[in-house]
Amino acid sequence: MSQLYYIFISLRPKQWVKNFFIFLPLLFSKKILNFNDSAVVAATFLVFSLFSGSVYLFNDILDYQKDRLHPFKRLRPIAAGKLTLNCAWFASFFILISAVLLSSLINVNLTNIALIYFSLNIAYSLKLKKVVILDVLCIAAGFVLRVVAGSVVISVSASHWLLMCAFLISIFIGFCKRRAEITSLNESANSHREVLEHYNTAFLDQMIVISTSTTVMSYALYTMSPETVEKFQTENLIYTVPFVLYGIFRYLYMIHKKKVGMSPTEALLKDYPIIICVLAWLFLSGAIIFKVI
Repeated sequence: MSQLYYIFISLRPKQWVKNFFIFLPLLFSKKILNFNDSAVVAATFLVFSLFSGSVYLFNDILDYQKDRLHPFKRLRPIAAGKLTLNCAWFASFFILISAVLLSSLINVNLTNIALIYFSLNIAYSLKLKKVVILDVLCIAAGFVLRVVAGSVVISVSASHWLLMCAFLISIFIGFCKRRAEITSLNESANSHREVLEHYNTAFLDQMIVISTSTTVMSYALYTMSPETVEKFQTENLIYTVPFVLYGIFRYLYMIHKKKVGMSPTEALLKDYPIIICVLAWLFLSGAIIFKVI
């Protein structure tokens, strides 16, 4: 197959589902029915997909030797020897430049936020992913930047509650992923990811309990806060809390019982109960916000 195909695979299109956090401000600002705002957020989604794709290529270039020791990552194009390093370097820089140009056409502030996101991810790839706890906090910061970007392009202020919920849920997912890596890779875990040497399942279980509790409480408090009630003129958002609870509990079930979770995106895309839960949450939230029910 051509190098272009392997470049596209290396951009990890399945991981782009993370960029849907960009659409949250559009929903909670009640602008989702505005075509211009929806179009600019969709373009922002593309910008972040390009930036993240450039980072994935860069990361694969750095880690291709370690990836060859991983049961799944060894199949990545660079690790498998199907994509040359020179071609990967060129593609990474070309995609980065394209993302910068596209973001500047949308909003200069978006370019600044996206470059911060890119710089954070490069720092993560080079150093921060080796620092215990900080590695997960960096991942969470990336999700917060996505929400901020989604707010900036439609000229709304991101709710502090929304930013906190995005931060906490991504911390929860990050610690769950680390636990899944340790339990799945066993003795080879440290050789795959250095930071796993500083983690163990007992410690991660404590972090998961804390992040689960704070995530659920923050979201529940957000739905009941006077600010939220005044903004949407309804107290009914509290009825979306059970969907958040089920989604988190289902993911924990998958981590502990089904022994999956090394890729949260795979879980989101392949587990039908989680898919239905997310869609139901979106439908109910939208219906309440727009007073359909």
